[in-house]
Amino acid sequence: MPPLALSRRGMLSAAAGVSLIAAQNQAQAAEAEALPPEPPVSPRLPTDHGDLPSFKYSFSSSHKKVNEGGWAREATVTEFPASKALAAVNMHLDAGGCRELHWHALAAEWAFMLSGHARTTVIDPDGNAETNEFGPGDVWYFPRGYGHSIQGLGPDGCEFMLVFDDGAFSEFGTFSVTDWLAHTPAEVLAKNLGVPVSAFANIPDHERYIFQGSVPAPLPLEPPAGSLVSAPETHRYPLLAQRPIEVAGGTVRIVSSKEFPISTTMTGVIEDINPGAVRELHWHPHADEWQYYVSGQGRMTVFGSSARAVTWDYRAGDVGYVPRGYGHYIENTGSEPLRVLVVLNSGVYGDISISDWLARNPAKLVAEHFNLPLDVVARFPKRKAIIA
Repeated sequence: MPPLALSRRGMLSAAAGVSLIAAQNQAQAAEAEALPPEPPVSPRLPTDHGDLPSFKYSFSSSHKKVNEGGWAREATVTEFPASKALAAVNMHLDAGGCRELHWHALAAEWAFMLSGHARTTVIDPDGNAETNEFGPGDVWYFPRGYGHSIQGLGPDGCEFMLVFDDGAFSEFGTFSVTDWLAHTPAEVLAKNLGVPVSAFANIPDHERYIFQGSVPAPLPLEPPAGSLVSAPETHRYPLLAQRPIEVAGGTVRIVSSKEFPISTTMTGVIEDINPGAVRELHWHPHADEWQYYVSGQGRMTVFGSSARAVTWDYRAGDVGYVPRGYGHYIENTGSEPLRVLVVLNSGVYGDISISDWLARNPAKLVAEHFNLPLDVVARFPKRKAIIA
């Protein structure tokens, strides 16, 4: 056949390829049009100086993996290079949509329910299992390697944020049960599960990841005897039901291993900052900080020592990050309350605030540091302000 000759089959294949590319481009364009416009790059403040990486990322920049039953998009160190210690996935499941049975070999999973309702089942290495239902403001934690599944409930499914204590972790590279069984001989499956080889003739030949299942029936008030062994430590914590710490500029809720014993590697915080208020200057001595801006708009400056500081503006859907030990603050720059979800890669919460630090030193010493009159230093807060 001459080199330039093209078979009818080849022409059809080429046409199909062009059509597929066009359809993909149209879908991407439609998704881009549906996204809100990006705000302008944050202007540098007069106090900013030196070179620091960007501590801001928007989930609208992430590729959305869409399956029948739901979608997911992630922010790992690949998409957000500054976020070296923590990675995140924003996921939606339709009613009945199922994130299939899977486990994570490299990271623990901490989750915050943004909307709707979901059901999870998790098993530990001792055979303890727990089934829970979650609503807005609830948190779950699955230790590294624990098998689990997530399913959206009616009527509207659910949306949640997953945070992993490894910045290089990818949700799209987990260990899924369909992927495993698709790569195991049917004869071996038959021996393991005690059914004929023919029973596996139609199982999926690939990872399903998210698929559309049926909406599960309500949980019985008491599981049938022997069907479920309760885990010794629950994997659910109702964070928004917690009585908040109320301060002059807003409220704070904290869930560490103290309140949620199974969450040994991560702590979650909800900060509600009033208009004009500021989450005071502080740093975390033993944890990196990952942030998700749930609602409102704000501004954060990160101080990285050696005369380096950078400021960014944030709005709902944005992600922030602060490396361990870096000084920072968050200011509400809008007219509505600012809600920030904070996750730290330590099960023990700790911070050192500027107000508390200065209050613990002799007033004269503080005054001499900043060339301030003693009467000005005397008016500084006498304890941690948290939100001022």
